[in-house]
Amino acid sequence: MKEFGKTRIESDLIGSREIADELLYGVQTLRGLENFSISKFHLNEYPLFINGLAITKMAAARANHELGLLTDQQFEAITQACQEILDGKFHDQFPVDMIQGGAGTSTNMNANEVIANRALEIMGYAHGEYTYCSPNDHVNRSQSTNDAYPTAIHLGMYATHLRLIPCLENLIEAFRKKGQEFAHIIKMGRTQLEDAVPMTLGQTFNGFASILTDEIKHLNEAAADFLTVNMGGTAIGTGICAEPGYAEKCIAALRDITGWDIRLSDDLVGATSDTSCLVGYASAMKRLAVKVNKICNDLRLLASGPRCGLGELNLPAMQPGSSIMPGKVNPVIPEVMNQICYKVIGNELCVTMAGEAAQMELNAMEPVMAQCCFESVDLLMNGFDTLRTLCVEGITANEQYCIEEVHHSIGVVTALNPIIGYKNSTKIAKEALETGKSVYQLILDHGILSKEDIDTILSPENMIHPVKLDIKPKK
Repeated sequence: MKEFGKTRIESDLIGSREIADELLYGVQTLRGLENFSISKFHLNEYPLFINGLAITKMAAARANHELGLLTDQQFEAITQACQEILDGKFHDQFPVDMIQGGAGTSTNMNANEVIANRALEIMGYAHGEYTYCSPNDHVNRSQSTNDAYPTAIHLGMYATHLRLIPCLENLIEAFRKKGQEFAHIIKMGRTQLEDAVPMTLGQTFNGFASILTDEIKHLNEAAADFLTVNMGGTAIGTGICAEPGYAEKCIAALRDITGWDIRLSDDLVGATSDTSCLVGYASAMKRLAVKVNKICNDLRLLASGPRCGLGELNLPAMQPGSSIMPGKVNPVIPEVMNQICYKVIGNELCVTMAGEAAQMELNAMEPVMAQCCFESVDLLMNGFDTLRTLCVEGITANEQYCIEEVHHSIGVVTALNPIIGYKNSTKIAKEALETGKSVYQLILDHGILSKEDIDTILSPENMIHPVKLDIKPKK
């Protein structure tokens, strides 16, 4: 049983420090805490990144054991410690700031120290008795931060990606269902915020679903790059301090542990300084954010009012909209999703700039790239679930108003153009502008088409795809 209040002394290159004995992390993690009190983003808030570290260390231990570089006891204790971390234990022992100098050394050593001290417990030794299981000599054996840290990021990001896709698919399905629900409702389409031509409200929502569906392919393609890692490259890709065969054994262990098609980079020197997979995935998320942002803008416009806006949709009322205007309800869910999209787009710029900052054989700016990517995925997942459950699923349509707007719109003349001709259409449009009468009514007033013919032309089934109608004007 641990004695709380007891301390131990640990030493590193800089000197010795006193550490609370119950802590699994050690002196280098403590240095990271003291040096990098930078943000509110800490490693323990990203469990899939911690899992990536545990998997990386477990695979390295397996490879080192097969090469005779770890004893059976050390290997079994390290493996058990890693598995416990994967089971969700000890995540509170990963307190370092995600944004840090040192190209991720504080994060790597945080993992090494936690695993080493938990392994010591398993082996029956006290925390800090590193002769028996050392953070550097055993847990970090055959590794450098420069291959272990990016590998852990890759594994954590790929696992995070696998969670993002179902969230996106659920949102897409919600839009598809609304597309089916609203398939019979005729409305005016708009270009440049001006009346364009009739369409169905169902087409609007199916369009939302379709443009988001396209992004799944791009996200999957970008995420596939995470499955190529540089384990075994050690410090700069030359493999110094690693034995022949270690890299291949480590990759085999990673594949076995994860079940993923992980492969070793063809050029470890090039891979060690290359962070383009993070740049690529951040870019894929930006593409998605741009589209989601457009959709949320559209929802806000289509639901604007309720009396003096477009008012074609009703968004679920989630909270009072003003501290001074009684009865006002704001589109707060699309608004928060807009802000998430802005953050994701901003994070992509940060990742791009940091990716460009690679120098010689390493990119020291990878910590902020990782933080931005993990944060963006978390924001998108939370945002998608919120947008779906608190907004999209509860949207209703003002069906009669949509139809009345079509009848009143001048833009409807475009749908009649193939039947009555461009010249007649122009005359009707001009008269509608001058008199304020609707195109629909003027066509009837001038006896150009019957009400039955106009309604046939403007029926929802004739708005959703090109059709050939056997209708001729009366004169």
